[in-house]
Amino acid sequence: MEETLRASVKEALISLGAGEVDFAIEWPATLANGDFATNAALASAKVLGRSPRDIADELASMLKDSLGELVSTVEAAGPGFVNITLARAVVTKQIASAADGGANWGLGTANAGQRIMVEYGNPNPFKEMHIGHLMGAVIGESISRLIEASGATVLRDTFGGDVGPQVAKALWALRLDGVTEPASAQEIGKAYMQGSNAYEESEEAKAEIDALNVRIYDVVGKQDDPAGLSEEDRALLHLWQRGREVSMEEFNRIFGLLGTRFDYTFFDSDTTKPGLEAVASAVEKGILEESEGAIVYKGEKKGLHTLVFVTSRGTPTYETKDLGLAYLKEMRAETDSVIIITAVEQIGHFNVVLAALEDIAPVLGKKTSHLAHGLLQLTTGKMSSRKGNVITASELIQELLTVTAARNADPLVAEQVAIGALKYMILRAAPGSNVAFDPEKSLSLEGDSGPYLQYALVRAKSVIAQSEMKPDTSDAPEAAFELERLLMRYPETVRRAEAFRAPHTVVQYLTQLAGEWNSFYANERIRGGEYEGYKLALAAAFVTTMENGLTLLGIPVPEKM
Repeated sequence: MEETLRASVKEALISLGAGEVDFAIEWPATLANGDFATNAALASAKVLGRSPRDIADELASMLKDSLGELVSTVEAAGPGFVNITLARAVVTKQIASAADGGANWGLGTANAGQRIMVEYGNPNPFKEMHIGHLMGAVIGESISRLIEASGATVLRDTFGGDVGPQVAKALWALRLDGVTEPASAQEIGKAYMQGSNAYEESEEAKAEIDALNVRIYDVVGKQDDPAGLSEEDRALLHLWQRGREVSMEEFNRIFGLLGTRFDYTFFDSDTTKPGLEAVASAVEKGILEESEGAIVYKGEKKGLHTLVFVTSRGTPTYETKDLGLAYLKEMRAETDSVIIITAVEQIGHFNVVLAALEDIAPVLGKKTSHLAHGLLQLTTGKMSSRKGNVITASELIQELLTVTAARNADPLVAEQVAIGALKYMILRAAPGSNVAFDPEKSLSLEGDSGPYLQYALVRAKSVIAQSEMKPDTSDAPEAAFELERLLMRYPETVRRAEAFRAPHTVVQYLTQLAGEWNSFYANERIRGGEYEGYKLALAAAFVTTMENGLTLLGIPVPEKM
């Protein structure tokens, strides 16, 4: 409908002599002002040399004629806006589409035929997943679902650092304590903290961990042919393999709770070789250069800063691994674009890495983009897994589950509510914004929470189930309910959320929709009342819209609460 309105406004402006003017079609601030509004009169006033209100009056008349039976009213308002209210038949048709559309209601085609790889989550083995990783996992999954809703095929991947300083710190401490078979992610996480603290506090430990880091690279590089390794190195390789396995089992358990699955899991150890090959080629071409024994990319030529790709000790940095990952993704799957989702802290890193990638492999560089999310914070400040005051993802989820289990006897419902509470609080923030997580507020049923949306949905399902009449859109009252006008906005809300990579747009819409449904439920007699069939159709449209919206956010859809 928005495209139809835009075409009519454009045609009217052309006839007025202002066809080149840019204008907006938007939703009025309040539902009482109609379904759409345009600022075309305000935008064209200077070109036409007329007052915006005079233009708005004329434009309203022209649009009323051109849109005909599609609209009930077109009126000039304020200093020069034009408010448009759709005809009852148009509204009813949209409600029928929502009520009967099922999972297809709200889907678009903007990215039809595209293959898009989305990287997110990215917890590092040998450290426990902390709550900061929940941001990437939750936001990345929702963005992936929004892209799928636009018609694209999405390939999900996650990337973890299984070699590097953090691994050396954890293995150093495990070896020091005589551990050969780590049994849990918690045990490995404590070892990482022990090794990290020793690294900063003891020069001897620092030297040992640095040497172990180089050795791990060498041993892991020979894992496909371990026959030439010494007995000690084979033991080190086994400890590394077991540690990674235990870490990934825990990560996958948490991802499963969050409703996330990955098509590809990449590790640093996979990317080191192709990354170093890309670095060597880039040095030959003069894109990267040697500096004080290291290999660097001097980003100053693009207004950026210098980053090291290989240290003076000969070990590859995260930058080299990111280069290798870009090549590895290209080898594993054909894609039209690649999106990397990480915290805002890595904006500077990826600005330089993607600039270098575009110089080294222009095709890969041009189709790869970075999307940053904010940080999940506690009142005590930023978390640090090195200092040991980190709140892990598992601990936070368990805290929420303890509360929801006390309120819901069904363990499945308790889990659905807990995960819904967590995801809502993360996804309601605008892209790049930090989140201050409040467990108590997240579980409230009073509004602005995941459980609030879930409960509104369960209530609507109950109304339909308890009624003996079937939903019927032929029984529509003359005037549309405000709930109807809000329901019609869902497909465009999804389109905008995908276009701007902004799940919070859907969160805000669903919260408003739940409030409007609750008001409708409180003020209208649905079962046994006037227009019962149509009101049930509205309930069905609400259920479809809320279910589909929650699914896009990755928030579970409970059958009861």
